[in-house]
Amino acid sequence: MGLLERARKEWFILGIVLVIAVAKLEPAVGAKGGPLKPEITITYIAVSAIFFNSGLSLKTEELTNALMHVKLHLFVQIFTLVFFPTAIWLFLQVLSVTPINEWLLKGLQTVGCMPPPVSSAVILTKAVGGNEAAAIFNSAFGSFLLGSSSSVPFTSIFSQLFMTVVVPLIIGQIVRRRIKDWLERKKPPFGAISSCVLLMIIYTTFCDTFSNPNIDLDKFSLIIIVFIIFFVQLSFMLLTFLFSTRNNSGFTPADTVAIIFCSTHKSLTLGIPMLKIVFAGYEHLSLISVPLLIYHPAQILLGSVLVPTIKSWMVSRQKALKLTRQPKAPVKV
Repeated sequence: MGLLERARKEWFILGIVLVIAVAKLEPAVGAKGGPLKPEITITYIAVSAIFFNSGLSLKTEELTNALMHVKLHLFVQIFTLVFFPTAIWLFLQVLSVTPINEWLLKGLQTVGCMPPPVSSAVILTKAVGGNEAAAIFNSAFGSFLLGSSSSVPFTSIFSQLFMTVVVPLIIGQIVRRRIKDWLERKKPPFGAISSCVLLMIIYTTFCDTFSNPNIDLDKFSLIIIVFIIFFVQLSFMLLTFLFSTRNNSGFTPADTVAIIFCSTHKSLTLGIPMLKIVFAGYEHLSLISVPLLIYHPAQILLGSVLVPTIKSWMVSRQKALKLTRQPKAPVKV
């Protein structure tokens, strides 16, 4: 395989490296309040584009079937809102005897209590080719469920989710019905479009990270926290994979992909306002925020890097299942 051909095949990974490098060189450009205005272009326009793209590419029956997949929804929500925070709490009991700053550990505990993000889990699921409709439901429902039970204004959460998720999804479905034949004939690159939007999100996320004054730690603490966060993410991704692929689990390979991303990703958009309300007046609020500020770009980076591996597993697993379901040829006597 030639170098150019290899680059074309791995364009997304190369894109990740490029956007992170550009973000490091001049983080102010894509940071909140910068020329790109990510608080508008990403929070509203890019997220709306993601769900319009989903509405355009998904068949209505796929959305309906995903809505009725109660077992998958229960698995994701229980793992996210019960198992994740409980496991993190137990893990922190071990870490509490180490010299790691106690406020950073409190920050890790709050990360465990956060709902899934609305956009990244959906984009990564789509990039792999997993159950995108299930990812949409669980990402939006998780944010809505935890947000409505927290101190964050309910009307603000509801209106943002409605305008950036529900409305674009419905418009996408309406447009799909009108140009259905053209879509099936031309087969637009919906996956590549979502991947490009994800690169934009990665860029602005790392711009925010590199320009954030709150991440002001000694190198030892920063390295330890980054290591712990990647360890937690990989461990939980592996756990969800093992749980959802066991015999008689009732989940397809595409379901497993949605479960992996929706169960382990955490929302920065909802998380930061929650921290500011819950820990209002705390002088160590900046330290408490650090784990979430690191977790957010880490989950996007790790998920993006693992996309080819997870996609390869899903495709091979689907082929294997298809072969086992084919009727065996009669034996000639």
